[in-house]
Amino acid sequence: MDRIQSINPARIAWCCADHGITPEALAAEVGISADRMSAVMHDGEGLTFNQLRSVADFFGRGVLFFLEAEPVEAPHVHTPQFRTLASQNPELSPRLKNLIERVEKQRQIFLSLQDELDSDAWTPFEALDLPSRDVATAARHVRQWLGLGDKNNFESLREAVEAKGILVFRTNGYNGKWQIAKESPIAGFALYDEQCPVIVVKKMASEAAQSFTLMHELAHVLLHKTSWIDEESDLRSTQGREREANQFAGLVLVPDAFFKQIDDLSRPAEVAMLDEWLRPHHLKWGASTEVILRRLMDVGRLPLAVYMAYRELVSDRTYNNEDQGGSRAYRYREPRHMFGDRYVRTVLDSLSAQHITLSKASGYLDGLKIADVHALERFCAHP
Repeated sequence: MDRIQSINPARIAWCCADHGITPEALAAEVGISADRMSAVMHDGEGLTFNQLRSVADFFGRGVLFFLEAEPVEAPHVHTPQFRTLASQNPELSPRLKNLIERVEKQRQIFLSLQDELDSDAWTPFEALDLPSRDVATAARHVRQWLGLGDKNNFESLREAVEAKGILVFRTNGYNGKWQIAKESPIAGFALYDEQCPVIVVKKMASEAAQSFTLMHELAHVLLHKTSWIDEESDLRSTQGREREANQFAGLVLVPDAFFKQIDDLSRPAEVAMLDEWLRPHHLKWGASTEVILRRLMDVGRLPLAVYMAYRELVSDRTYNNEDQGGSRAYRYREPRHMFGDRYVRTVLDSLSAQHITLSKASGYLDGLKIADVHALERFCAHP
């Protein structure tokens, strides 16, 4: 098979440095011999198209990126939001870096399609003027802004946030380009943008845990007005901006008024029974037992010792039991689960208006097969 000789090895070297790996490690990752990669980097030798495509896919770039003769200009390759997250967490894996860039590309697709549709169905994000040091007051304002009642779950919270011009993505439980690996400590991240921020939540076994992550990332968008990336440990932090984000998330999910529905006298003495005691409230409010207990402790209705005993009992179970595997009989629904109703409907509306081809719609919807795109159209018309 013919080899492409016009590869710019400096661009491969830049990508390797950007992802924190060596060319030798890259060769092992993409199934190219170390000798062949060395010849490309040092002797001007080429790669087959399939080999180059493997390299491009690994770095989340197009093949043409590695054929350009000009040196890489980092500010043109990485957005300010990406650089913010990378500086916060220098240990980000290549796979996670690719995910962040992929999310940014999806946002650009969404905005370009909205411009073409020229409809009133979507209103761009407008930042709220919230008190900078009064988290409780800010949380009350945000609950009103989102129009939240006393019955919520992850999807209703997501819908309320998306209605304010913020995209909410949830990573896939299946192994692939839209997954945050189970072993990764990352729980979610926010990419701030004045017109259309994006919040990404890791797929978890517990929807209540996803809801808390969503509200935590929303705090970074609304309170801090910045891009942010969070590990699971940050969702329990008592320091700085993470403390504010956790307080905000708890107050939005479980405001003080909700406590009228809880009977302290019926609280069981056994810590193992607390889940069952709070189960009706957990299901209604979309908040985990831990969040409810933390809020009860904050208002002086639960001893610290009881909360800590519960934390020890259930340590990390919500994050480490990620839902993976299972049937993919409903593959056509996956883009909606991952990208949200707002994004998916924008793609389908653009297809219906003939602004994009069926092939492009497929690409924008995680590479759905044509038949699955039509199945998704029917499902969104009659969910």
